[in-house]
Amino acid sequence: MAVAALKQRPAPASAPASAPKVFHATVLVTRAEEWCVEAESAQEARELLAAGQGHRCHLGDRVQFEVERVEE
Repeated sequence: MAVAALKQRPAPASAPASAPKVFHATVLVTRAEEWCVEAESAQEARELLAAGQGHRCHLGDRVQFEVERVEE
């Protein structure tokens, strides 16, 4: 039994889907963070934290998120 091979035409190519673009943005983010510092009193802790001492204990929650500018 002879088998005939059918020549198939390729399906018409539709317009290629465009790849997503990468956009860079300037975003203003406000977070409520928990910071820790070793001190003898609460007043000393406030002063040390105001002077930039201590470290972030927990990242905290984002309380505000505002997109300022988007660039291509």
